Order: sequence, then structure tokens, then C-alpha cells
Amino acid sequence: MAKTRSYLSQKAAILGRIHIYHSEDELLAKRDGEFRWVNELKDALNENRFELYAQPIVSLSDPSQKRIYEVLLRLRTRSGEIAPPGAFLPAAERYNLSEAVDRWVVDHTFSWMELHFKHLDNVDHLAINLSGASLGSHTLLSHIMQQIRLHNLPPSMIKFEITETAAISNLRDATVFIKTLCEFALDDFGSGLSSFAYLKNLPVSTLKIDGMFVKDILDDPIDEAMVKSINDIGHVMGMKTIAEFVENDAIRQRLQEMGVDFAQGYGIGRPVPINDILQHQSAVVHLNWP
Repeated sequence: MAKTRSYLSQKAAILGRIHIYHSEDELLAKRDGEFRWVNELKDALNENRFELYAQPIVSLSDPSQKRIYEVLLRLRTRSGEIAPPGAFLPAAERYNLSEAVDRWVVDHTFSWMELHFKHLDNVDHLAINLSGASLGSHTLLSHIMQQIRLHNLPPSMIKFEITETAAISNLRDATVFIKTLCEFALDDFGSGLSSFAYLKNLPVSTLKIDGMFVKDILDDPIDEAMVKSINDIGHVMGMKTIAEFVENDAIRQRLQEMGVDFAQGYGIGRPVPINDILQHQSAVVHLNWP
């Protein structure tokens, strides 16, 4: 017994100086980081410190077509730095702030479109992302419809995007949103285990092929086959397809050969402050189109 007590005392002394790693530590650190963003998000909403960016989406068959732009969100911290969505959106989703953020994006995008409508001749439409949490909000759905009427915007110039994961997790609510609002695009398609099985139940007009498959199509035959399958199925169902993560001209050319309709990525154009798209030359990298 004395030896046991001595061993425990020594162990306790060691534990007082050495941290024993637990698998939960990383999770706790992540949660702590997210929690710190909660107050930043609330303050940013109150102080209007979000900023709209836009990234071009171009036709692979006819680059002279009007540009599509995906609306992206950035947060300007009090120190003046720009925070990307990957830094703060996980916290918004976990702590029930997604709907408030989505509402901010919708309201400010619509106001911007109304203000600059006469200068959007080269824009086909803007695509706005909605979170999974927002899909179940009838209040937000009514608000969006009201804002479209209030700003007198053509529905054809607005498209919403939801991720495949969010749509499948909220299938009934997603279907209501899609049927009620303007056209929808299904983002990150191919990331789910049952992607094709659910696709028949979602009345979307566009498939965005998950960039995790697109970025390596020149080197990975499996990724290339996935992109081809998604593109073919989308076309059979009467949908347009958009390839994400198009990083260079070689990937763009391969996608064009496969018959993918549109491309988005740094090889096409980087995200820019939304005012920059009023002159689309500053937002699009001019590639050597065939």
C-alpha cells in the first residue's frame, strides 16, 4: 500500500508539470476559436462590418456570354484585416447566427443590385449562398420574396446556391425553398455518399461540381471520371454544370473537351470587391480561349 501511495504521489507530481494529450484537446481548441468568433460576428452585424465580394463564372462554350458572379462574404475585423468565410462561418452555423448572416447578404446584395442596375449589362445574374440553417426558416423565405419585390429586381438576375450536404440534410425545407424562389444551384455536388440518389428529388437548375474532383482531373483518372459522370447526369436531367476550382488553362481546356458548361476558379478570376465587377475586365483573367 505504501508503495502504491508513493507511486501515485510521484505520478501526481509529474502530472502537475506535464500535460497529457487527449484527443478532445483539438476539438476544445476549435470550439474555443469558434466561440471567439461569436462576439465578432454579432458586433460585425451590428456595426455593418461585412463586405461583399464576387467571383466570376464563365461559359466554356462561349466566353462572350454575360458573366455570372457568385457573391462571397468577407468580414473586416476591428484591426482592419479581412477575414475569409472559412474563419467565421463555422461559428455562425454552430451558434445559430447563419440566418442573420444570410439575411445581411441578401439585403445588401439586393440593395447593391438596385443601386447599380443600369451598369449591370454585362452580368447575367448573381448567385447568393444560403446556409443549411436558413432553409428551414419560413421567416427568411418570406423576407427574401419581400426584398425582391421591394427592390424591383428581375428574378432572372438572382440565383441562390445551397450545398449538397445542406440540401440533403434538410430535403423537405430545401424543396420548399427551391420551388418558391428563383432558380437554384446545388453547390459542391458529388461530396455526398448518395449524391445521385437525391438529385432526382431536388428541382435545381444547375450543378456545381465539387472542386475536390476538378482540381486533379489532369492527374487522377478517378477524379476525371467523377467529373464526367456528374456532368453527363446533369445534362441528361436538363441541368447546366459548373466546375469549381479551375486553377489553370489546362484544366479549363479539359473541362471544355468534356462538355462542362461553366468554369469558376482562380484560373478564371479571383474574388474581388463587388464594386469591381461594374467593369468586368478587372475581375476576369482573360485566357486564350480557342
